[in-house]
Amino acid sequence: MDVPMKGQVCVVTGASRGIGRGIALQLCQAGATVYITGRHLETLKATAEEAQSRGGQCVPVVCDSSKESEIRSLFEQVDREQLGRLDVLVNNAFAGVQTILNTRKPFWEAPAAIWDDINNAGLRGHYLCSVYGARLMVPARRGLIVVVSSPGGLQYMFNVAYGVGKAACDRLAADCARELRGHGVSCVSLWPGMVRTELLTEYVAQGALDDPRVHKYTPQFSAAESIEMSGKCVVALATDPDILSLSGKVLPSCDLARRYGLRDVDGRPVQDYLSLGSVLSQFTRLGWLGSYLPGFLRVPKWVITLYSSKF
Repeated sequence: MDVPMKGQVCVVTGASRGIGRGIALQLCQAGATVYITGRHLETLKATAEEAQSRGGQCVPVVCDSSKESEIRSLFEQVDREQLGRLDVLVNNAFAGVQTILNTRKPFWEAPAAIWDDINNAGLRGHYLCSVYGARLMVPARRGLIVVVSSPGGLQYMFNVAYGVGKAACDRLAADCARELRGHGVSCVSLWPGMVRTELLTEYVAQGALDDPRVHKYTPQFSAAESIEMSGKCVVALATDPDILSLSGKVLPSCDLARRYGLRDVDGRPVQDYLSLGSVLSQFTRLGWLGSYLPGFLRVPKWVITLYSSKF
């Protein structure tokens, strides 16, 4: 078995299930030692056992990413047990999925606490983990920090707090990269496509995606990525000798699949959500036209940049 990350030490936050779990599985399969965090030990242990069956080592650590004291304790444990080594940090913890799916009111009618539900663990926690992770990486002059974000950072998606948080995640990666570059440490923002997480699969089965805010994404669900596709992307990034050239960038999973020749775990190609047809279907009233366009036609990045311009 190919183990390109043997001897490397990783931290994945929010890895009890969903994308974080998939990333932990792939990192262990690549031979790494992976510390996984979540708020419930039972589910963490289940993920750790599954990950270790793939190879590598997996260490479950109960940690609430909204609490700095618990984050500090996590990185102190890694420092102590791994003699200061940390190669990869994946900031994935996110506590706002239930809030997004259960709240359909505009921001001025919804509870103001939605902001904390979505951005305490999912943004503030990412910043805190990046602080403590960088303190281990900078002295070693190596390391990779991945911030799991979403196209919601580019345009309105779900609600105000979600979009603001994801835009901030992308900026967090860009600005951290600027300060880390001279120390040999990379920081990137990863945009998965639609992912068949356990929770989203359950909601689809219950018909919850009939919510008009998310109904337009329902047809894509059958082609959605597995939870492990993001993990394959992280492994590819962590083993890329030229990773510093990507530091500070937003990296969609479909672009990484093209760059590294990746397919999903079941062999399917990764849905290119930046193809012209896909963009027309999702974000314009010309969705009917999308089905007639060949998949190799992609929206140029400069067009995306202009579209998102605030000026």
